[in-house]
Amino acid sequence: MFLLMFCMLPLGATQNSIKVAQWMLQIPGATSYMGCIGKDKFGEEMKKNSMKAGVNVHYYEDEAAPTGTCAVCVVGGERSLIANLSAANCYKSEHLKRPENWALVEKAKYFYIAGFFLTVSPESIMLVAEHAAANNKIFAMNLSAPFICEFFKDVQENALPYMDYVFGNETEARTFAKVHGWETENVEEIALKISQWPKASGAHKRITVITQGADPVVVAEDGKVKLFPVILLPKEKLVDTNGAGDAFVGGFLSQLVQEKPIEDCVKAGCYAANVIIQRSGCTYPEKPDFS
Repeated sequence: MFLLMFCMLPLGATQNSIKVAQWMLQIPGATSYMGCIGKDKFGEEMKKNSMKAGVNVHYYEDEAAPTGTCAVCVVGGERSLIANLSAANCYKSEHLKRPENWALVEKAKYFYIAGFFLTVSPESIMLVAEHAAANNKIFAMNLSAPFICEFFKDVQENALPYMDYVFGNETEARTFAKVHGWETENVEEIALKISQWPKASGAHKRITVITQGADPVVVAEDGKVKLFPVILLPKEKLVDTNGAGDAFVGGFLSQLVQEKPIEDCVKAGCYAANVIIQRSGCTYPEKPDFS
């Protein structure tokens, strides 16, 4: 199957995850999101779709740059992306500091930021990370892509001590290990080493969660590694892997914020990812049937 998508789907790594978490929770306004869009029809579509999904969005609207867009090529269920980041690269920490936006930070108990944002506004990341550490809140990030680990190593290392949860896939984990001179490609060992990276605050331990496609999810915490099987899907049912990792995080977070055990968080992540890969784009049915 060959499918080239030029569609009006409001996507983006963190926004995918938050929308999936919101869908899993089924509680309007349980989640909030900040990012940057342009003042154009795509920006308006982003706002409309996010509000329809129940997410409380506070976008920074850039005056000059258009809303970021992305073309997706899908062949046999696997995807390749061509992104024009545009306004997505223009977020400013001044927007975060506005009283009406910082009020969301003060109200929230859990924070999640994709590693891609390290290329845009490290200052914003550190503002939220330091707030979370100082107020005993949960701060999570994603390795997001091998190039983040390779070319944004310093800003990633600055944020890592504040991360209570680190998400990633096996390729990103191996790249992280290579960049840091760890002479291993064993994902379990790498996950454990990431979990043991020094922390800025002792209030929470760090848990590393690494997905491996159809192979078991690796979870490292308290000096131990656990493996959790994923939901296997017949190849003929695979439509589009785009957003699968984002959906996993969204499902995971939906249970984490309810203080469910790690087993339930992983199970929800696997469920959400399984739903998304059977559809085009990071989309989902009206209601989840997860239990």
